[in-house]
Amino acid sequence: MPLRLIFMGTPEFSVPTLAALHEAGHDIVVVYTREPKPSGRGMKLQPSPVEAEARRRGISVLTPKTLRTPNAVEEFERHNAHAAVVVAYGLILPKAVLETPKHGCYNLHASLLPHWRGAAPINRAIMNGDVRSGVMVMKMDEGLDTGAVALTNRAHVVAITNKMTAGDLHDRLAVLGAKNMVWAMNALDRGVLHFKKQPDIHLPYATKIDKAEARINWDQSRGDVLRHINGLSPFPGAWSETTIEGEQIRVKVLRCSLVPGPRRKSLPAPGTVLDDCLAIACSNGTIRITELQRAGKAPMGAEEFLHGTPLKPGARFS
Repeated sequence: MPLRLIFMGTPEFSVPTLAALHEAGHDIVVVYTREPKPSGRGMKLQPSPVEAEARRRGISVLTPKTLRTPNAVEEFERHNAHAAVVVAYGLILPKAVLETPKHGCYNLHASLLPHWRGAAPINRAIMNGDVRSGVMVMKMDEGLDTGAVALTNRAHVVAITNKMTAGDLHDRLAVLGAKNMVWAMNALDRGVLHFKKQPDIHLPYATKIDKAEARINWDQSRGDVLRHINGLSPFPGAWSETTIEGEQIRVKVLRCSLVPGPRRKSLPAPGTVLDDCLAIACSNGTIRITELQRAGKAPMGAEEFLHGTPLKPGARFS
């Protein structure tokens, strides 16, 4: 017997889970998502990716500004759901909402809990130099990502390599998370979903990315620079500035790689362009920029960028 579910989510990361639950035969009675936002040159209101997917599938959509009012709680109760599935929704669920569904509310979190609780677990895992990440289904409580973790029989771990950006990891975890949530809801329906309490330990928190963090510090090691760039790509994008023909320009660095060879102490000043293929000096070695984006332009490979931008060896990124 399929579960009667409320789905709550907003960005692209949430869409595979919504689609997978619907295709698995569960009865999604309503989708909660954030309000449409103005976007593009005409600043027209654009629905969230989840709203667009829900309407494509013929599922009712609600976009409340808050769930903390009595009216919002009463409306939530009227859906008479067995459970609520929450994937990057964007609003806090108060206790009255958490206790409404018969079997509770379940969150898909993009980290290996209890590591990286918080708003930006994908970015922080890469920026921190973690060698793996993953997804977990958690039964929600009033704490922030502190609920008991569902014990699923599916693999939920992804290795993080030096080539992996936040965008790459996001896409891997979105697909993996959808599979795990379907398994969890199927197990819940059969009455065989079990949980493990998270250990009560203090670990680094995945705080929201601040724009002030995005500027590249070339004085760091090449490994730290690479992880900083990867962890912020494609959004908000790590950036640096340089001067070309008297004009100061800003570029986002979207992909890079470590330059093979021994680390050298006799490099030019950090941020110096070393060759015609965008090798850049860091404090203890070199990285090579392979994809970047000039302000107001589309992303492009390094070779295409250099065709139209005379950035020669000896130039400096600040």
